[in-house]
Amino acid sequence: MSGPLQSARKRLRAWRNRRRLETERAFYEAAFRDRGLRVPVEAEIRDALHRRFPAIRPKPKGTIRTLAVWHNYNWETDALKPSLERFGPVRLYDWYGEFDHSRKDWSRAIKPRMNRALVDLVDRWCRDERPDLLFTYLSGELVYPRTVEAMRSHGVPIVNLALNDKEHFVGKLRGGHAFGMRDICRHVDLCWTSTEDALKKYCVEGAIPLYLPEGANPAVHRPFDVERAIDVSFVGQCYGNRPAVIERLRQAGIRAEAFGFGWPNGPLATDEMVKMYSRSRINLGFGGVAGHDDTYCLKGRDFEIPMSGGLYVTETCPELERFFRPGEEVVTYGDFDDLVEKIRRLLAHPDEAERIRRAGFERARSEHTWEMRFEKVFRLIGLLEEKP
Repeated sequence: MSGPLQSARKRLRAWRNRRRLETERAFYEAAFRDRGLRVPVEAEIRDALHRRFPAIRPKPKGTIRTLAVWHNYNWETDALKPSLERFGPVRLYDWYGEFDHSRKDWSRAIKPRMNRALVDLVDRWCRDERPDLLFTYLSGELVYPRTVEAMRSHGVPIVNLALNDKEHFVGKLRGGHAFGMRDICRHVDLCWTSTEDALKKYCVEGAIPLYLPEGANPAVHRPFDVERAIDVSFVGQCYGNRPAVIERLRQAGIRAEAFGFGWPNGPLATDEMVKMYSRSRINLGFGGVAGHDDTYCLKGRDFEIPMSGGLYVTETCPELERFFRPGEEVVTYGDFDDLVEKIRRLLAHPDEAERIRRAGFERARSEHTWEMRFEKVFRLIGLLEEKP
């Protein structure tokens, strides 16, 4: 496909995505308003879960048994499993080795078999050892509503994590079924979403939502004592406006390198990625959602880079300001000119850069670990004893 045709196709796809997102948002805003709904606060979440599971009693940290279900795309097991294990034993099921959900015949042939296997596994594990919690990272693309309902029949609370409800709460539709959370969320006991404006959508669909962003694991995301030899780096996939921004930074005389799928440098293993945060004087972030102009959401790197001791410079995002102080713990930028100005200032004033880097590191370590996120979830459910 020629350059102009490819560009036109991308613009059309972006326009369709924007229209879809706008239509979805308008529908849920109207339904939320017309039904007189409101987003539950934490006390209301706690009360609702207690009514649903009146027999739950708090247990000491280290004794809570969790059955976890997720696929390790590249970060999940390193980040989530050790953090969950701080609360007790964890049995993890990653279906991918047995059922490849990237195959073209996934929906037609493989998904039904995977769902039957998942139900059988949960049945067996619940009989064998009676877990205290089912923690899942699933979507409608992977499981049917009836599968989640069958898992729920054991009377064990199900908490599901969703990290991009900005774009994928509904997502693709096939045969009227949503690939996102829309069709399965009402069958989950607590829907943990990192997207604040998805809370109303969950309420409209009859689910109990909890807004809680990503975190980071300090055992993985930690500073390394290496030379800071790279002025600006970005680690993440190559799409959207990212390649254009990197190229424009280079044209502006700023030494910028990018790593990840789609970049000439290729992806980095987890340990090399974390070292890159220490090797870089500035770690660049993009908060945008692919295909949607002026739409932003929190990213895992928003917490992983500061916790790794990296100086983080990312796009302005109102949600991020709830968790870090811009200009003091991280640096945010508006347009490209603003980005260039702030990069040049930080490179020219290493003492200022070091103050921000250190403050961001301390904030991340003290407030934004995955263990802290799980602690809040366990307390809301009533599974974890209060601190003495």
